[in-house]
Parts: sequence; structure tokens; C-alpha cells
Amino acid sequence: MTTGLHLDPLYKDHDPGPGHPESPARYTAIIQALTTSGLISKMASIPGRHAEMPELERCHPRHYVELARDEVAAGLDTLSTGDTQIGEKSYTVATHAVGSVLNAVDAVMTGKLTRAFCAIRPPGHHACPAQGMGFCLFNNIALGARHAQKIHGAEKVLIVDWDVHHGNGTQDIFYDDGSVFFASTHQSPWYPGTGAKEETGSGKGRGTTLNFPLPAGTGMKQIGAAFQDHLLPAIERFKPDLIMISAGFDSRIDDPLGHFKLTDEDFATLTRLLMSAAETHCQGRLISVLEGGYNLSGLASAVTAHVEELVK
Repeated sequence: MTTGLHLDPLYKDHDPGPGHPESPARYTAIIQALTTSGLISKMASIPGRHAEMPELERCHPRHYVELARDEVAAGLDTLSTGDTQIGEKSYTVATHAVGSVLNAVDAVMTGKLTRAFCAIRPPGHHACPAQGMGFCLFNNIALGARHAQKIHGAEKVLIVDWDVHHGNGTQDIFYDDGSVFFASTHQSPWYPGTGAKEETGSGKGRGTTLNFPLPAGTGMKQIGAAFQDHLLPAIERFKPDLIMISAGFDSRIDDPLGHFKLTDEDFATLTRLLMSAAETHCQGRLISVLEGGYNLSGLASAVTAHVEELVK
């Protein structure tokens, strides 16, 4: 087995409240789909763990981590920094999501696995250094990229975000850092209002942020062109040591929080493109981290299509 999978029922313990779209039912839908499809048996299990404070501090200042911890412990229902609803176990679950992504990075960077999919929640790509927002507490994928660099010596990491919402937190963390290339296809205008084409990085990071703001109704024609005509040539120039995907499936047709029209086969195609790039540049090393996706049946089928490609 060259592809790993991280699952943990602990993710059902993060409860943002009744009727919230980022619900524990998302995790259940994914588990049921991967079980029914038989994909779980084709993948190596990646164990979970909690991230420690020094690991979280690679992207988030200690005062923010402590704020999130304390506000969860105090029983608040929303972080004071933004629109992230929390429950009594949200801090525990969020640190476990981060630590488990770090375990996936360890497995891939040491050659134990070639690829990995982490079915975690809460999502992370809206989490800025000192601000949780958009359902996110900590930036799971950004912390994974830093771990690959700090622990495993990866010089350059590519993060591709195909969530319907712009990954403003990930962009913010790496905007002036040329060692991490961040690329995003996202609906615009839409939450959180960032990700203009002109946002390309600053200082040492100039040219290593690539945004594709696209209108409601966008499908594979436009997103496929963005990948083929712009992203893949950028990857060729950047030559990453690791490719990571912020795998948001709210860009799928009929998602309640987005108006893109990607299909399951489209996600499979995008996955193949990035797998091929990983084979060319970084010995196949690719890690996919779950972000959004709020139509439960659509999430389940899109994740299945994505993972089916990862195990090939």
C-alpha cells in the first residue's frame, strides 16, 4: 500500500451547534462512502495524535492558541476572533486534526507512504495566524507544510486549494514566503472576499501566490484551463518537494455554500493532474487534507472519486 488514510471518530466530537453546515454528519458521510466503496481496505491507516504547542506556534502565535483553548474551555459558542462556532471539545478535536496531518507528513516525507488523504475536521484554510474564522480554528495544511520544512527538510512546498472559498488564512501565512507556493481556484465575489488575481505575494514571496477568482456557475472548463494553462506551468517552474491539496468539495455542483459546478469526475481529473505533477517533481509525494463540502451525499461521492485516484 502506497496511499495512507487518516480517519478518527474523534472528529464527530467537534459540534458547532444545531443546523450548522460543518456538522459531525460530514465525517459520518465520508466514512460510510469509503467503507461501502471498499477503499478503506486498500489504504494504510495513518494514526492520529494531538499537535503540541511548539508545533502550533509554527503558524499561530501562542496568544492566539491560548485564546482558542480558553474560549472553548469557557463554554463560548463562537470564537471571539471571527465566525467559527465551537463546542466543548472543539479545541481537543482541532489540535488532533493538526497532529494527524503532521503524522501524514511524516509518513510521506520518510517514504513510508507516497500519498495520503486526511479526513479531518474542523477545516483550516481560513485560519489566519492570530484569527480563527470561517469554521476554522487552526490552519491544518499550513502547519503540515511547515512541518515538512522544519522536520523533514523540504525546501519548497506547493499548496493547491480547490475549495469554493478562497483560502485566505493559508495565503496570509505564506504571502511573503517564497518557499511555499499557494494556488487557489475560488468563487468571487464570495466569502471571505479575498483572493484577487492581483494578490501574487510580496517580498520574498512575490510570484508564489496564484489566485483564480471565478464567477458563480464556473465548472471544469474554466477550472481545468486554470490548471492546464497556468498552474501546471507554475509547478514546472517552482519544482516542489511536496504537493498538498486543500481538498474542499463545496466546489461541487449543488453544494449549499457555493455555486461552482464541478462533478465527481472533475475532481478525479484534477487529482490525476496533481498526482502526475507530484510524480514528475517530488517522487509522487502528495497529501490531501479535507476542507469544505456541505452537501452530504455530494461530499461523499466527491471524496470517493478523489480517493479512488489516490489509491491508483
